[in-house]
This record gives sequence, structure tokens and C-alpha cells, in this order.
Amino acid sequence: MKKQTSILNLLRLRSGTFVLLVLLATISCSKGSSTGGGGNVVTPPPPPPPPVVTPLLSIPAGWKYSATLSSAYPEGMQVYSIDSTWDGQKLKAFAVLWDSKNPNIEMKPVLSATAKKPSAFFSGELGVVLACINGGFFGGNQSYSTVKYSNEVLSPNIKAVNRIFNGSSTAYFPTRAAVGLSSSGVPSATWIYHDGASNEIMYSYPAPSPNAEGKEPQPAPNASFPAGAAVWNVTTAIGGSPMLIHNNAIKITDKEELISINNTTSRPRSAIGFNSNGIMMLLAVEGDNATAGYSGLNLLQLANLMQTFGLSHAMNLDGGGSTSLILNNQPTVRPGDSGVERPVVSAIILKRK
Repeated sequence: MKKQTSILNLLRLRSGTFVLLVLLATISCSKGSSTGGGGNVVTPPPPPPPPVVTPLLSIPAGWKYSATLSSAYPEGMQVYSIDSTWDGQKLKAFAVLWDSKNPNIEMKPVLSATAKKPSAFFSGELGVVLACINGGFFGGNQSYSTVKYSNEVLSPNIKAVNRIFNGSSTAYFPTRAAVGLSSSGVPSATWIYHDGASNEIMYSYPAPSPNAEGKEPQPAPNASFPAGAAVWNVTTAIGGSPMLIHNNAIKITDKEELISINNTTSRPRSAIGFNSNGIMMLLAVEGDNATAGYSGLNLLQLANLMQTFGLSHAMNLDGGGSTSLILNNQPTVRPGDSGVERPVVSAIILKRK
């Protein structure tokens, strides 16, 4: 009987100890909980602040840095966008900035034997492609604008256009705009004319040949005309028309360049420019989108917009339905041809070196 009583007491003692341990564990869990019991709340650390971005250019009001689009880019390359009211109208545009001397970024003008979409230029280029914008003017599969890469002229600026003079179709010889890079990455923008058996000689002029429709054509440009001619020593170049900004002043030379591209009406626009420190910019402006209210810009508005970034030089590229800017393999502005990307024959690619 004593033995049985001792066993029962031992069981009661062990049972009490178990209950006490469970109770202590419950209290401990309650104190460690972040949601109840009135104990200490465990607060997760705050997320790190976003990195401070120093703009490569003076950024006008209304433009915003795109952390999403810029995140995959090397240091020294930035994307800004605007979707707001500017100059009394709705404006949607994207700007890509980079340092022309950045050793990790290459500007590569490209030419295709058959027209293809800028997105196809982007996806078909080898290496790490960062951006692609449509290039200069063309008709069918023929480029009318300079394309030069790795010191090889792939296409010249158009050398002659026909306009009516004294009632007859007459040949004119325009000096059209181009933007290029020297072998050391220094940008320049000028009016040019090609010479040589393969158009390999590119003459640069401080002002365009003074052509004008309805007036007698100027002589074909050469090493002595127009005045101030010099060989343009660049290894990379893209042509367009007209010049928009030259030597820090708005200078739209559409009449001298004999280019008519809805100059005074609102259209989608593409452009390239740079400032005095060699910071370059590609710009795409959405237009021909009445549903969303984006009509685009005329050439003077385009020049004014680019000047607000502090650019010293800027040139218009092909626009209208050709305008297309691909970033990180994604479209940005809606193409002007009812939202469908137009095939083009030249483009500007930015890629990692």
C-alpha cells in the first residue's frame, strides 16, 4: 500500500512539473510574439533608401528619372520621361542620356539591306543591347542619310534632290546635317557632303550650302565650296535633317537642307543631340495619337525642348510613323502608324562594349 502511494505521489509531481513547463513555454512564446500578449514587438529594419542619382544633364521641369528603365544600364546612362503638359499641350516623350566617352557604352549606327522594325534591330544585334532608336531618312530599302560605323561609310547623305526651278525639275545638291563621334569619343554636329569613289570622304561645313527652293541651285559642294570646308574626321556618324541646334543656338536649316517633313505641324519626332561636355541624348516624342491626346511636336518645338536640356547641338532624325525607341527590349512611345512599328533601314543602337 505504501509503495502504491509513493508511485501516485511521484506521478502527481511529474505531472505538475510538466504543466509548469508547458505554462512557462506558453508565456515565453506570448512575450516573443509580435501580435499579442503585450510583449516586445519585433520591428523589421526599414528598407534601404533609393540611391541618389546625379543627372547627367540639366533636367527640365516635368521630366522624371525612370529607375525601372535605368536599372539595367551601366553607370553613366540614364532614362528620363515626361507625360504632362508642356508648351500648352500634352507631351509624352522619353530621353536616354549617356556620356560619349563612357568606356562601357558604344553608339553603333546600323544599316539594313531591307527595311525592318527598330525592335528587330534591337533583338538582332549581338552582345548586350541597351537601346535602339530609328535612324535617318529612307525610301523603300534605300537610305537617304549617312550611316558610318567603325570608320566605314555604309550610306551617304543624299547627294542630290530634284526641285522645281523655272518650271522644270532641277537637281539641287544639299549639305545635310549629321552627328558623329571621333575615335576618342568626342561628338560633333555639322553639315556634310560626301565625295570619293565610295563616298568615303566627308566634307564638313560651318554653315549649310545656301540652297532654297525656287532659286537657282548652288554648285555641288566640294573641298572649297561652301566656304570653310574641312574633312570631317569621325569614325561613327548618323545623318538626319534638319539641324535643330548649333553652337548653343536654335538654328533650324530645313530650307537650306531642302527637307520638308511636316516641319510646322505636330508629329512624332526622333532626335539626337549633345552638350558641350559630351553628354549625349536620344529623344523620342509620341504623336499621331489623337485618342490619348498626344499630337507630337513641330520642328521649332522640338528644338526648344532639346534646348531646355542644355544641349549645344541637336539634329532631327526621321519621325512620323518611323519614330520608335526601344529600351531594355521594350517599346516606349506608341508608334505613329496606328500603334504599329514601321520598318526602317537605319537605326542607332546603344550597347555595352
